[in-house]
Amino acid sequence: MKVRILYVIGLHILLSGIYSEGFAQDKITFNQHIAPIVHTNCTPCHRPGEAGPFSLITYEDVAKRAEFIKKVTQSRYMPPWHADPEFSHFLNERRLTQQEINLITLWVDQGAQEGKKKHRPKLPTYESGSHLRAKPDLVLTMNQPFQIPDTGTEEFRFFNIPTELPEDKWIKAIEFRPGNRRYVHHSRIMVDTTNAIRGIDGLSETDPRVYEFQETPLVDEFMYGWVPGNFPIYYPKGTARKLFKNSDLIVNIHYAPSSLKAEDQSSILFYFTDEPIEQEVKTLGLVERNISNLPFLIPANGKKTFYLRSKVLEAPIDIISVLPHMHFLGKSFRSFAIAPGGEVIPLVKINNWDFNWQTTYLYEELLRIPKGSVIYAEATYDNTEENPANPNYPPKDVTYGWNTTDEMCNLIIYYVDASEEEQAASRKIWE
Repeated sequence: MKVRILYVIGLHILLSGIYSEGFAQDKITFNQHIAPIVHTNCTPCHRPGEAGPFSLITYEDVAKRAEFIKKVTQSRYMPPWHADPEFSHFLNERRLTQQEINLITLWVDQGAQEGKKKHRPKLPTYESGSHLRAKPDLVLTMNQPFQIPDTGTEEFRFFNIPTELPEDKWIKAIEFRPGNRRYVHHSRIMVDTTNAIRGIDGLSETDPRVYEFQETPLVDEFMYGWVPGNFPIYYPKGTARKLFKNSDLIVNIHYAPSSLKAEDQSSILFYFTDEPIEQEVKTLGLVERNISNLPFLIPANGKKTFYLRSKVLEAPIDIISVLPHMHFLGKSFRSFAIAPGGEVIPLVKINNWDFNWQTTYLYEELLRIPKGSVIYAEATYDNTEENPANPNYPPKDVTYGWNTTDEMCNLIIYYVDASEEEQAASRKIWE
């Protein structure tokens, strides 16, 4: 009897910890407690036209998957968020609080009740064809559908899309919309102001003519990159990216292998601002040539860490966001800056890399990196049979390449120039 009493007391303490904040005594309902969590963290992806495989909008949508939602939120499998919160925090963090997870658990355990009709929330609305809840100012679509071959091989194609803008525009947000979510693997958007590269439209990266077009310098070599799991990029108040009048977009799209004939006609959505621009958004990339321990080779049945290093910053910068990029052999990624005085400035840390969820991480405030600093990154790869994501069995030597069976090692940084006198942390940048 004594053992049972102790068990009951222990169970009560455990449940008190799980159902904290006094919710154990209340009836948790979808309308009052769960809908705000779902609509903020789940619905943006789980709705028609987005990446989620099913909708999570209405009570009926959520209730029929209640046990599943309980399981994936308790394990933190969903919402997907891979940046270590003990290393750095971000504005676009899709990470539920423990209290929110506890609420979902208790709601499901109490029978997943809807609640009173008078408490029913207004369902969120979205602009059709956009992840952002706003109408884009400009939508540019590929000139014609691209016929994806049924050869079962990866395709890398270049497309030219004229903007035909009569004047320069300042961009506050960019969104890439894949026309075929099943086969569009990733894309990179660049900008040409010469109009001399229009013949590249539809060409494969292996076409010799591509190299001739690439001799023309681009005004913007990396305006935006869309990768699996990434979302639209938007910039802080007072900052924007310039899109020149009559410029052309050069879009490089990677298509996954297909055994069936398919087609794609992707689009890029632009959101402009007429507000005064204090600083222009720029791009800094740490790529394979910045690796200090070359060659970039991950041997079969081996694990390898590569170290990237930027040049010494000749002027201070304020970082808006970072985007790490690896393929399937990636296991972990960490980046930081070291200031002249030795201060370590954390950028991002991903303990368990997931190729399917790559994110542009937006800082809550502009992150000041002083003059004289150096930015570092460490990327670890696992090319053994122990890595369940390894695309090669048995493992083989892997080096740089665009194919998913190859590897890459990148950190893309969006930033603005900063004066040494200015204190970025005092600015309200996300109003």
